[in-house]
Amino acid sequence: MLLSSLSPQAALLDGLVQIALQAGKRALEIYHGEFTVMRKDDDSPVTQADREAEAIILQGLKKLQPGVAVIAEEEYAKTKKGYNTDSFFLVDPIDGTQEFINKRDEFTVNIALIKKAYPILGVIYAPAINRLYVGDVLAKNAWAAYTTEDLQIENRTSIGIRQAGEKWDVMTSFSHNNPATEEYLKQLPIADRIKAGSSLKLCLLAEGKADIYPRLSPTHEWDTAAGHAILLAAGGNIIDETGENLMYGKPGYKNPGFIAYGSEQPPLPAQK
Repeated sequence: MLLSSLSPQAALLDGLVQIALQAGKRALEIYHGEFTVMRKDDDSPVTQADREAEAIILQGLKKLQPGVAVIAEEEYAKTKKGYNTDSFFLVDPIDGTQEFINKRDEFTVNIALIKKAYPILGVIYAPAINRLYVGDVLAKNAWAAYTTEDLQIENRTSIGIRQAGEKWDVMTSFSHNNPATEEYLKQLPIADRIKAGSSLKLCLLAEGKADIYPRLSPTHEWDTAAGHAILLAAGGNIIDETGENLMYGKPGYKNPGFIAYGSEQPPLPAQK
């Protein structure tokens, strides 16, 4: 047992870590074999790994926190069933499905706990690179570690945002940059662009490897919740295009465009 935080959520967080590790282990087995790419109703790709990893997570959460609602990407795609509750889990079993399909190692398993519209716990596991990120917002505790083949956790270190300089390093996407994001970037004092897949962009921001990550196109709440918790615990934040804190439990669990940042809140996009 990790029991690493003084937060009352410590035991729960440890349980979420173990669930994410098991889901990631199964996803990695599928990744290293042959798999079929299918299409959901919205034409987005899905694989066996998404579905099997999600089943592991749902089963684990039912045992860990029976009675707490879970919004999971693949289940919601089928049922469109939401919950009117102050406390629920958001699950993205494989964030970066396109990375998974293209055999790029930067796909992640994501689990977050939401309370009163804010993420308070987040776990992100990238099994192909043996990297684990964890955030406990109430305890203001974020950390990263490496995992062994038998899922032991090694080289755990606390992480935190860095102080932004005059010019900023920007996280950008392999797959999802759009004209609005590119136009916004022209407003900013950019030093370097750092490409990464999936929710690892938020993790690297929390780790102090960059200063800002804008994405001015729609996402779903399960795409951002775990990374948002880790970033908050590390001292950063995510705002929407109007400057309001990104919140959860919105209709359809849809996010507007957002800006994630470390020590310095950037200017808002020019309003058209």
